[in-house]
Amino acid sequence: MSTVWDPALYLDFDDHRSRPFHDLLARVGATSPRRVVDLGCGPGNLTAVLAARWPDATVVASDSSAEMVAAARERGIAAAQADVVDWTPAPDDDVVITNAVLQWVPTHLDLLPRWLSAMPPAAWFALQVPGNFGAPSHVLVRELLEEPAWRGKVGVRGGDAVPDPEVYAELMAAAGADVDVWETTYLQCLTGTDPVLKWISATALRPVRDALPADDYAAFRSELAPRLREAYPARPDGTTWFPFRRIFAVARTPRRGRA
Repeated sequence: MSTVWDPALYLDFDDHRSRPFHDLLARVGATSPRRVVDLGCGPGNLTAVLAARWPDATVVASDSSAEMVAAARERGIAAAQADVVDWTPAPDDDVVITNAVLQWVPTHLDLLPRWLSAMPPAAWFALQVPGNFGAPSHVLVRELLEEPAWRGKVGVRGGDAVPDPEVYAELMAAAGADVDVWETTYLQCLTGTDPVLKWISATALRPVRDALPADDYAAFRSELAPRLREAYPARPDGTTWFPFRRIFAVARTPRRGRA
């Protein structure tokens, strides 16, 4: 079953979700790339940042979601619908950005060295993925899905969807690239009723929403909500702290004689 993205819901936390992208991009040192690729561009709100930074480059954007591609096109981004697993680097792909995408691709650790070896000399590949699969926001979902009422109805990603940062570092270094890998935990200040539930509804709960009838999905959310409130209690002023761990990796391919 294909999953359906909701661009509007995803953008409800645009500022929080965009910050890791900007932190990732700050470590890419390309000055005059020929082509810049946004793999998994989502609604295109950040693709425009790439075009603004490198105005002389050709910016190419794609996403597997028809809904996200439509939203990107409404922003004036010439996005194409394509699955990231089918992507192959072009000879002039000097910068490739994949932001909060590869956690959805079970084979991405196999794809990374293949992509790096096929990219042009001195090219930049930058990725950012969530590192919070062991956080209560995700563990509570998996635990609830194992209870009798829900067992066997939905498959979600486990804690092994994204490896530790060292795995990315070793994998990219083994491909001959210069590597910069780090992690950051942002302490997001969320507002509103059940803000953590709303946050994960746009991402972690997508497979649950797609697999269940609407009434069952509403019932699942109703059972999940108090557990999330207990794990992420609201402060006296009504705000909620939400630790948001992200893993970043930037690799530059060998120059191989090219300046």
